[in-house]
Amino acid sequence: MLLMSNLLSGAGIVSGITSIRAASSRTARLMMAEAVINAPGRPVRVASIYAPNGNPTETPKFDYKLQWLKRLRQHAHELLPHEEAFVLGGDLNVILTEDDLYDPRAWEGDALYRPESIAALRAILNLGLTDAYRACHTEPHRYTFWDYQAGAWAKDHGIRIDYLLLSPQATDRLTGCAIDKYVRGWEKPSDHVPVWAEIGE
Repeated sequence: MLLMSNLLSGAGIVSGITSIRAASSRTARLMMAEAVINAPGRPVRVASIYAPNGNPTETPKFDYKLQWLKRLRQHAHELLPHEEAFVLGGDLNVILTEDDLYDPRAWEGDALYRPESIAALRAILNLGLTDAYRACHTEPHRYTFWDYQAGAWAKDHGIRIDYLLLSPQATDRLTGCAIDKYVRGWEKPSDHVPVWAEIGE
């Protein structure tokens, strides 16, 4: 079974049972497309995520981002007791480590690289989820996003902000994961490229 970080984006077409789930609080509303994919073998629950950017950080947008990530953690926490294979995938708008960007100084103060954002993503991972790409690759400076400005693509000035976060049951079935960087070189590309993972039976 091949899963991609943008599996449910765009038209939102996927084989399986799809629902839109909302988890509300007074400060943030978590919206995602979630599907149970009944592929041959055991099913996998997949959620397609687009997290808030959070900039500018001196505005309510940053607090909203942090509350949104807190709600995502709560959703993952509620899924884990079911002991099913699930994947939370998409643009989380967080740069997790220095290995995930070309120049830390260039991103100082940005919502994507603020300590609070990093801590929020680590809190999700610390539930027992696995960053599929890092489970398969340890080499630094492998990116999923290059801005359209300042020649970022040509200079390889990228960041890694797209993730596939796997439950323990999905991690046990992980057989591969990669970033399709070449897609960024296509004519009129997205500024993001796909991240894919293969989940075995």
